Amino acid sequence: MRLGDVLLDRPTLDDIAAVHAIYSDPQVWTHLPSGRNNTVGTTEDMVRGWIRGWECDGLSSWIVRDARSGEVLGNAGCSVRRGVFWNLGYRLDHKAHGRGIATAVAVQAVERAHETRPDVPVVAYLLEHNLASARVAQKTGLTLRHRGPDAGNPNPDAIRLIYADRPLTSEELRAVLA
Repeated sequence: MRLGDVLLDRPTLDDIAAVHAIYSDPQVWTHLPSGRNNTVGTTEDMVRGWIRGWECDGLSSWIVRDARSGEVLGNAGCSVRRGVFWNLGYRLDHKAHGRGIATAVAVQAVERAHETRPDVPVVAYLLEHNLASARVAQKTGLTLRHRGPDAGNPNPDAIRLIYADRPLTSEELRAVLA
């Protein structure tokens, strides 16, 4: 699917190397250095999860490509997590930051999640200091629903923000924070 200057494709195993180059790049993980993928196997598991998501749920993360060159710029989309919520996620190569790509694809992903399973809340969870991701979540229409310590983060001062398209039940919030 074409969306402005990018193409959105369902992931394949052929995308693993390009996705790994992005997920292992320290410049992409300045907000959470411990989140980098250190092995290709980790990235392969992630891509296989996106493929399963498309097969099982009818929606998951897209591979985002430059429409002219076909270069993989990253991924973005909504994936069902723990059977309870859609997780809106996006990760782009640092060279693609600041071009509005994450926002455009995230808006499309939220719309598709609402069409696919409207009964399931759409959630974006992010660290408070990741201002760019917070702006993307807000531009998709998600609202801040929770702010609290980020359990398990190597930085004990880290604050986790939960944005959602609707108020979350206590069960849904526990699932998001798990």
